[in-house]
Amino acid sequence: MITAVDHVQLAAPPGSEDRLRAYYAGVLGMTEIPKPPALAARGGCWFQAGPVQLHLGIEAAFRPALKAHPGLRVTDIETYAARLETRGATVTWDTDLPGHRRFYSYDPVGNRLEFLEPRV
Repeated sequence: MITAVDHVQLAAPPGSEDRLRAYYAGVLGMTEIPKPPALAARGGCWFQAGPVQLHLGIEAAFRPALKAHPGLRVTDIETYAARLETRGATVTWDTDLPGHRRFYSYDPVGNRLEFLEPRV
């Protein structure tokens, strides 16, 4: 029986780790967590915020997905969107999901990320 999502893995091109760290830690406010030594040799980096983990793995023939993306729940979505914008990230609001406020943004290698907050 599935009980939770452990992590989401996104791909990234070789040599992009510094840009990923700047975005996921600096812009999104996540904490980089160490990869196990056997996996660290493959490159990439892992990040965590509360129970949410995003793993960025290196893919030689990387191309960002056009539709696939993680949906990340946030609180105080207006403030969080402003945080991203003041740090240079693009924020695109979307009103198509009933009962939620949400926006999309892209990491520095083109991965699409959805940020959403349920309306109360």
